[in-house]
Amino acid sequence: MRYILLVLLCAFNLTANAQWWRGDFKKHKRYALITQPKNNPIKRIPKSSIAKVKLPFVKVPRSAYNLELCEKAVIKSAQHHMRYREYALASYNFSELAELYVKENRLSEAKWYYLQSILISKREGDQQHTISSLINLGLVKADLGDLVQAQQDLAEARQIAVATGRNADILTIDKKVAYVKSNKVWLSKSELRYAEAVELSGKIK
Repeated sequence: MRYILLVLLCAFNLTANAQWWRGDFKKHKRYALITQPKNNPIKRIPKSSIAKVKLPFVKVPRSAYNLELCEKAVIKSAQHHMRYREYALASYNFSELAELYVKENRLSEAKWYYLQSILISKREGDQQHTISSLINLGLVKADLGDLVQAQQDLAEARQIAVATGRNADILTIDKKVAYVKSNKVWLSKSELRYAEAVELSGKIK
């Protein structure tokens, strides 16, 4: 009985592919695999046909709409930094607002924000930002016709630059001072400004 069970188990374990009943137990010849074709279409493209196209830089035209959006974003950022007493960052926000107002020719507002930026940057010890804001404030005051104060702001910026050894800033300030002194448009504005002031003081008396 044991031998019968053994024979049955061996018969069930054999697969149909074994074909044991034929007695074909020799090793069959194995042929090499067919090599797959290598298809590389990029190499077949000649180099001269690939043109290098330089895309043009798209510049969004300035408009009152996108300036207004920038203004709102900067004001929101300045309010956030002032609320959380991040005064150094708020100083940069104020100077950024002033730059926007200069672009819109809103010089009185630009002047006020530059003054706020300078006040904070002096308190925070940010000398580089103080110098750049003083230069910009001087140019705004010159545009408003106040050449005396414009030169005072540029002189103050130069003093800070000399004290901190910023030679590049000194050269820039000297160029701005020469530009302010030589600009005939600003000189005529200054003459009109002080002439009006004299007339008003005479009327008050």
